[in-house]
Amino acid sequence: MKPAGLEGFIDAADVDSVRAGTGRTVEWKGQRMALFHIEGGFFAVEDACPHRGASLGAGWCEHGKVYCPLHGWVFDLRTGACETRPERPVKTFPAVVHEGRVWVKPD
Repeated sequence: MKPAGLEGFIDAADVDSVRAGTGRTVEWKGQRMALFHIEGGFFAVEDACPHRGASLGAGWCEHGKVYCPLHGWVFDLRTGACETRPERPVKTFPAVVHEGRVWVKPD
């Protein structure tokens, strides 16, 4: 049963399955999201880089940013802003932790 206050959120991952400084891809009803654990909590962005569609969940992250594994485009995990091409941000999704689980609110 879904906890109160998390309507619209999905159970995306166990907190311990996403080590600090790493990310992974989660999928729900065909929608792919990249989930990251960084200082300050968990953050989720759309999984496809707008440049060539590479999985951002497979990218590396540091200092609150994810680097696309294909061509190195840089995205702020908190805002989705693209440092490489400011006109090409990625969508962000709310992420919260509740009782050891990470919950994400997809579209």
